[in-house]
Amino acid sequence: MKYIVTVNEREYTVEIVDERRALLDGRVVEVDFEPVGGQPLYSLLADGKSFEAYVYPGEEALQVLLMGQLYQVTVEDEREKRLRAAAGGRVAESGEYHLKAPMPGLVVAIPVQDGQAVEKGQALVILESMKMQNELKAPRAGVVGRIRVRERDSVEQRQTLLSVQ
Repeated sequence: MKYIVTVNEREYTVEIVDERRALLDGRVVEVDFEPVGGQPLYSLLADGKSFEAYVYPGEEALQVLLMGQLYQVTVEDEREKRLRAAAGGRVAESGEYHLKAPMPGLVVAIPVQDGQAVEKGQALVILESMKMQNELKAPRAGVVGRIRVRERDSVEQRQTLLSVQ
């Protein structure tokens, strides 16, 4: 599977070759990317060079602090990118929005209830993945409808968690 990685509005094509190699815009890169402790800190080895990266989930992109520079990073597989482009790339301001798990994980908390009014940016689900807790936030104001998961449920990537109307 190819991934489209956008770093500060510049796109790169990444294809995972195996556990230690990836193709970056067609060039083979030796990589090792491991979390350090329970922190948002990662150890990155790329072509024999060592880096520390702090990775924080943001509202619309990952916030990556690397070598003192803050980067806005999004990662999409080719299919997700095509679907987003076909939909105009934005969340519709009306109709039903389905919140989907961006990665496999464990539902830690659901701080909202069916029928509850929510504001844009409000936490809807807290998902733990790779020992990090991620707040999945409302992309727009609306009303929570049909929560499809419970606390302590294991979820798969792209599984629908709840909807906002």
